Order: sequence, then C-alpha cells, then structure tokens
Amino acid sequence: MTPNTLLSAREVVREVYMDEKIERYILDIVFATRQPDQYGLPHLRNYISYGGSPRASINLALAAKAYAFIKRRGYVIPEDVRAVCQDVLRHRIGITYEAEADNVTAESIVTDLLNRIKVP
Repeated sequence: MTPNTLLSAREVVREVYMDEKIERYILDIVFATRQPDQYGLPHLRNYISYGGSPRASINLALAAKAYAFIKRRGYVIPEDVRAVCQDVLRHRIGITYEAEADNVTAESIVTDLLNRIKVP
C-alpha cells in the first residue's frame, strides 16, 4: 500500500454515512460516562472520577466509520459503534479508588453502559 492509497482510504472513511440517530447514540454513551445518573446508571456515579471528553465522541464516530468501511459498508450501524467502543473509551474513563477496591474496571463500566443505553 502506498502512502497516497492510505490517504485516499482515510478520506473515504470520513465520507461513510452516519445517521443522526447513530450520532445521538454515540453522544448518549459518552455523556453517560460523565453523568451516569441522567442515564439510569446511578450505581456508576461513585466509580467514575471523570468521563469521556468531546474528543471521545469524535473519535468514537471516526472509529465506527472506519469499522463500517472495513466491513465494506458505506454507512454505520449501532453494532459498529459497539464493536469499537471498548477500544475508544477504556482509556478515557478515570476510575475512582472505590472502583478499584470493588474490582470495577473501565472495561466493565463501558460494558455496563453499552448494555443499558438504548440502541437506535
């Protein structure tokens, strides 16, 4: 693969279609890391010291588009978001000492979010 081919592929990935409902789904996931109470996840409040930033939303959308591209689709589906969510968010969530004491990891928090946030 040449550098130009790689740059062209990157541009195609950015053009992969993402419906507004999928964008809202991504925002709900990331906002739930910051305000778990508002998403019916009050049990996570004491486990998260800081949640995903706006960059987390942007990168989750880009990663989902790239995943859809790899799967040879010109559009993103919720399963694309779910497939890349752990990789994008696990290092963007700060866990508390209480979470560590209870053996709660960032991965388990993301899994809990994905299981409880409504999928469009």
